[in-house]
Amino acid sequence: MKKIFYLYILLWISVVLFSLCWHYYRVRKQTRFIAYEISKSFFDFVLLTREWNAMHGGVYVIVDNNTRPNPYLKDPLRDIKVSNNLILTKINPAYMTRQLSDLSEKERGVIIGIKSLNPLNPKNKPNQLEREALLSFKKGKKEFFKKVGNKYFYMSVLTAQKPCLKCHKNLKIGEMVGGISILIPFAPDLPIMPLAVGHFFIGLLGVIFIIYSGRKLERAYQEIEKQATYDGLTGIYNRRMFEEKIAEEVSRGKRANTPLSLIICDIDWFKKYNDTYGHRKGDICLKNVAEAIKKSLKRMSDFCARYGGEEFAVVLPNTNEQGAISIAYDIKKNIENLKIPHKASPINFITLSMGIFTVEDYSKISSCDDIVNFADNALYKAKSSGRNIIVVYET
Repeated sequence: MKKIFYLYILLWISVVLFSLCWHYYRVRKQTRFIAYEISKSFFDFVLLTREWNAMHGGVYVIVDNNTRPNPYLKDPLRDIKVSNNLILTKINPAYMTRQLSDLSEKERGVIIGIKSLNPLNPKNKPNQLEREALLSFKKGKKEFFKKVGNKYFYMSVLTAQKPCLKCHKNLKIGEMVGGISILIPFAPDLPIMPLAVGHFFIGLLGVIFIIYSGRKLERAYQEIEKQATYDGLTGIYNRRMFEEKIAEEVSRGKRANTPLSLIICDIDWFKKYNDTYGHRKGDICLKNVAEAIKKSLKRMSDFCARYGGEEFAVVLPNTNEQGAISIAYDIKKNIENLKIPHKASPINFITLSMGIFTVEDYSKISSCDDIVNFADNALYKAKSSGRNIIVVYET
């Protein structure tokens, strides 16, 4: 029974651990999905600003220390002098992307890059991860997403549009120019500790419940086993258990070649006792007789059982005939010492009739039933010979 409880506990702990791992996996997957969506949003925003810039053929901004003329832009109208102190320079989509990257890295920690396998600007040369993404675009992929340390890297393909041909004269519309990369520091603390603590308490409650239920079930099982093993009134073995135990002792006696004795006892004139004193008194009498018989047994291997209504059986392993007779006289003496009144009996007290059979040569019996029948025959002789006597069956 305990092994089953341990198995249930182990199974429950396995379920809780699986749940913990599954929830942690789901949280990680959700975190990756959120990082992807954020990266994609940044990319779409950058792409939108590039399209707006290209739609206007570039935009002019004031030249200052942070925004210098783009040396890679070949345009006669790149720079316009408005006054002695004011010069405007044209910002094309690529240059604007780099400007946005510097600003987003400073304000948000997000690095935006425009990379190409054949860049006009050396600053647009890809690193190893970006090169891996660009090569995958050449094979037909449209985007690339990967976790790098505590950051997430996203890159999507950038195709040539009509405004791009001013600088990339060797390309056709729709061909790959390169890609826009997004590197975001999105590494939220995964709630492994709250998950672990929560699952620990769930697991602990489950184990406590299993142990509590197991103990109740074990007590119920023991009660059922007791009811199936012991007589409910007298507390000694019942008829079914007697039959099992005597069969065991017969097998053991055969193997060890040791004698086995059986005493069957019957309360004299017990029906008259019930008629005179009532069944409640009769039940008390049966209990007292059972206790007196049990008290007469000397060894742990000896046992008694309620064989019938007012009949009791005493099994004495490794006991010869003389030993069985000695035990029978001890039982007789203990019953007499009870001095249970019985005015319907010629002796005026409760007495027992007993039949004894001892088997030493097991080849002379065919089954346990023979032993019981021989002892029962001796009991019948004792009752027919006047009761309150002990008779030994003689073959």
